Amino acid sequence: MNPDIEAIQDLLVRYATAIDTRDWELFRTCFSEDAVTDYGDVGSWTDVEGITAFMEKAHEPFGDTNHMLSNFVVEVDGDRAQATSYVHVVLALKGSVAGWVDSVGRYGDTLVRTPGGWRIAERRTRLTRTITGS
Repeated sequence: MNPDIEAIQDLLVRYATAIDTRDWELFRTCFSEDAVTDYGDVGSWTDVEGITAFMEKAHEPFGDTNHMLSNFVVEVDGDRAQATSYVHVVLALKGSVAGWVDSVGRYGDTLVRTPGGWRIAERRTRLTRTITGS
């Protein structure tokens, strides 16, 4: 496999792992400092600190979470790349047996090569379905 494609897939999995483990320092390593992120109805941000602060606050009410990524399509062009991946998110509310969110969608990313490795410079999230239980 192309080492750049493998590194980008690893980056995308690191993103999911960082959220699920609440490792916000690791989360920051997934984005460029000036990353532009559009999560649709959830919100949009123009830097890594903004998206990190949001994700930290948004995941606080939840206990266990699972961000599962698949169907990676990556195209590398020098120091830039495009990636598409499917996402399936399951979030369980703290202290609730029945409280949950289940969402599926797709990430469309533009990535840049940096001295620290590949980073997400732009992300467009398109949700296909979100359901909740209580």
